[in-house]
Amino acid sequence: MNHPHVETESILRRALEQSGQRYTEQRAAVFRFLRSTEAHPTADEVFLSVRADVPGISLATVYKSLETLVGCGLASKLTYGDGSARYDGRTDDHHHLRCLDCGKVLDLVDHVDADEVHRLEASARGFRVTGYRLELTGYCANCDRAGGAPPA
Repeated sequence: MNHPHVETESILRRALEQSGQRYTEQRAAVFRFLRSTEAHPTADEVFLSVRADVPGISLATVYKSLETLVGCGLASKLTYGDGSARYDGRTDDHHHLRCLDCGKVLDLVDHVDADEVHRLEASARGFRVTGYRLELTGYCANCDRAGGAPPA
């Protein structure tokens, strides 16, 4: 039976090698953190967590490591109109819920029916769909207190 840490390192080494990138302990620490959390952290949040394991790591190195992981297909970058970004260690097809107040992003447990996606694609009229991202927006339980969130 493989140890999860060894398996994670093997996945990282293989993906980096295939992308012409080199393995570094900083990249490994960022990757391990993304794989260990269900949160969708910002680069600052990754930095604060990873520096406990790699005390000398800089915020710039965390940003570069995250972008390298995204480029290798080991993470996803969730960007928003306000320029903010969060990172997701899950690369399988899944969807998100995003709080409009605190910015928290959660994974949506249910999946969208493939027939519905094909129906939407058929209505795209002259637009070649190559993928999609579904995000439901609203207010998380902490932010949706009485009077805390504006009415829908």
